[in-house]
Amino acid sequence: MLKAWCFLLALLLNYGPHAALAAPRNRIVSLNLCTDELVLMLARPENIVGLSPMVRDCQNSVLCMQARTVPTLRVSAESVVAHRPDLVLGGTYTARVAMQVARTLGLPVVTLRPADKLDDIPAQIMTVADAIGEPERGRQLVADFRARLKAISFSDPHGPIAAIYAANGFVTQPGSLPDDVLRHAGFQNYAARKSAGHMARLPLENLIAHPPDLLILDRSGKGYSIAQSMLDNPVLQNAFPETHKTDIPARLWLCGLPQTLDVIARLKTSRAALDSFR
Repeated sequence: MLKAWCFLLALLLNYGPHAALAAPRNRIVSLNLCTDELVLMLARPENIVGLSPMVRDCQNSVLCMQARTVPTLRVSAESVVAHRPDLVLGGTYTARVAMQVARTLGLPVVTLRPADKLDDIPAQIMTVADAIGEPERGRQLVADFRARLKAISFSDPHGPIAAIYAANGFVTQPGSLPDDVLRHAGFQNYAARKSAGHMARLPLENLIAHPPDLLILDRSGKGYSIAQSMLDNPVLQNAFPETHKTDIPARLWLCGLPQTLDVIARLKTSRAALDSFR
């Protein structure tokens, strides 16, 4: 640990604030999956110095294939300083030390909080687009997003009830991005019902005893862990007919992206199947 901090101190002395600010902002570093994906959609590839390794993980990233053409870097203060960026992007809860070091160097740092609703996405797109100097690309992406959202959004306060069930039996709560996606697809959130309470974790037995109209399995991996294997429990699978369950890859709404709208399209198909059996 001492050796690492000595290395970091040497880098700070060599690449202080004045050296960092002298260069144009065309060396972009991102330390968070959500900012990684926005950078991939908005920045010119030659301006990307490095993204976090998670952006190449197809279990979590919707742009994993595109990310193979750009470099990645370790999410650490030493790595950030060594790459000599002139812009650093990250999330509110990730890589705090690395981002603080970047601020100490006088580098521009952009921090995005997790998107809680679809309306947050245009603002986040423009925050990144303006920071990297690509406002026109940002405005076009925002316009496309808003046009598609308007075309596919369908709100129904009395619509069928859907439960988003994830690893370890966690259910999606009101006030989250997936909750807002449900609303735009014409569903009510199971976790918001008075009979269900505002729980974060729901035992399998309770879910089966009080089933929603649609069970959404929120898959964040291949199911090798015990936590993830709950979603493949035979009892759970047999308790819901095919028309009353669907799988949604977590990567589609893990971050607030234009691709999040793909979930609305998939859920509207599920709703049509439910309506046909009523």
